Amino acid sequence: MLPSQLVNQIAAGEVVERPASVIKELVENSLDAGARHIDIEVEQGGVRRMRVRDDGCGMLREDLALALARHATSKIIDLQGLEGVRTLGFRGEALPSIASVSRLELISREQAEELAWRIAGEGPELEPTPASHPVGTTLDVRDLFYNTPARRKFLRAERTELGHIEQSVRRAALASPEVGFRLIHNGRELLGLPSRAEQPDPGERLGVLLGEDFLEQALRIEEEAVGLRLAGWVARPTFSRSQPDMQYFFVNHRVVRDKLVSHAVRQAFHDVLYQDRHPAYVLYLDLDPVMVDVNVHPTKHEVRFREGRQVHDFVFRALHRRLAVGALGGEPGLRTPVTSLAEGAVGPRLPQEGGSPPPAQRSMRFRVAEEPAPYRLSFEAQQPWAGGDAPGDRPVPESSAPPLGFAVGQLHGVYILAQAAEGLVLVDMHAAHERINYERLKCGWAEGALRSQPLLLPVSLRVSRHEADLVEGHQELFRSLGLQIDRLGAESLAVREIPAILQGSDPARLVADVLADLVEQGASDRIRQAIDGVLASMACHGSVRASRRLSVEEMNALLRDLERTERGDQCGHGRPTWVRLSMAELDRLFLRGR
Repeated sequence: MLPSQLVNQIAAGEVVERPASVIKELVENSLDAGARHIDIEVEQGGVRRMRVRDDGCGMLREDLALALARHATSKIIDLQGLEGVRTLGFRGEALPSIASVSRLELISREQAEELAWRIAGEGPELEPTPASHPVGTTLDVRDLFYNTPARRKFLRAERTELGHIEQSVRRAALASPEVGFRLIHNGRELLGLPSRAEQPDPGERLGVLLGEDFLEQALRIEEEAVGLRLAGWVARPTFSRSQPDMQYFFVNHRVVRDKLVSHAVRQAFHDVLYQDRHPAYVLYLDLDPVMVDVNVHPTKHEVRFREGRQVHDFVFRALHRRLAVGALGGEPGLRTPVTSLAEGAVGPRLPQEGGSPPPAQRSMRFRVAEEPAPYRLSFEAQQPWAGGDAPGDRPVPESSAPPLGFAVGQLHGVYILAQAAEGLVLVDMHAAHERINYERLKCGWAEGALRSQPLLLPVSLRVSRHEADLVEGHQELFRSLGLQIDRLGAESLAVREIPAILQGSDPARLVADVLADLVEQGASDRIRQAIDGVLASMACHGSVRASRRLSVEEMNALLRDLERTERGDQCGHGRPTWVRLSMAELDRLFLRGR
């Protein structure tokens, strides 16, 4: 049998990676204790000292020593409690592991107790002593890894360790917006977040932790179905990041990194982001604790869903619908492209089997789908001023103006200027028309389903035995993707048909990528992505070009179609199709009111 001290130090290798790991475990204990305010003080990046103080329920005298014993926890008592655990911590390893590699002091007072009790060190044989302390608990951790110098050598510079601590506190603050947090480093306050009782607006905390730019670009999401609820904020695709550093996903208020969820999010952002860019989001998924296993990782960063495919599809559809609506709002079902945008060559039609895409656009005869009456406001706004109120004092009435307003002119044949209820809207003519055409092409392709194109010569492909078995067992799936694949041997395949629209692509690489997805995720959207890429190229080549002069009626028709188009806030390459300058922003530009 190994000595208990060594056992705890081995366990500490899993739980305590760096000072931020200690902060995470202690803060989670405070949250489980029902704290409403948590103060965190650190010195020298947490290596010298970390102190976490809360106003939670506290502990009784006889529980203090048990809290420092291995596998001693009050949060679960049997297997049923483990399967439906609702607390953040439950293993009973954190405190004894931390105590084995540091000098730890624990002071706590329960509501019914007149005195607080203090204990220092580790092990159940320690005897608590009286102390002075308000209701709640304080844990003081000094000299981390003082008795394991090899571990201490792996710690980074003070600034780096502090950055990890800040990130850990930021995650906890986003996971528990009802709790107040304060972070102090070397006597200087770095973060001060009031509780929800003191600061009811959740947007204020979001702005402090993620920046005002994220808050301005954030789209609120709230979906519920089949016992799952997804809420939070997702930034518009134009607010993308070069790194996945602004992605926070919480399952029952526990921060997790899950491949299944990440794949669902990437799918939802599939055709609205620049290549190699990453979306930003803060999302909360709530479900019955019995439906998720949080005991699959020592630090509980990963979870396993009982119905993984259901969770994946729910997250994907919820985000997909929200991004389809975009910043203009409205019901997704009402935001579909109309077919009366143009007469003649508004954009390329789907190629017939064996044919090729039609040539580039000819004339651009845009038509307005609505009655002309709503456009009188637009024409009146463009008439010369004949006295009376100044034009700037005659805003478009909010009840009459559509979201993108009415066109008042065109700038250098590139941008449409529109007057909206809130100010000025500028629309990139080509990007807007490209998105409209792209969504129409996707709808048309979906209605026509996937048509297969036989290959002149079958393409042979060497795969693993497991991948060959997958092909044999998923023939219906491959047929639905427009692929006909036969198994030639234990580790060889023959690709005989591919989707007609993907003629000219590399069949071997396409099938290999699909199989890789099936092995990793149990599903694949490679075919759809490849087809979307072809349709996006067709939409781009068939869209109105720069320097094209449009009449006011044609510009308004383009604006109305953009309002009805899903994902109309950005083109297929991730560029914004329109921006809005409010009257307040315009006033600031011209120093009005100063």
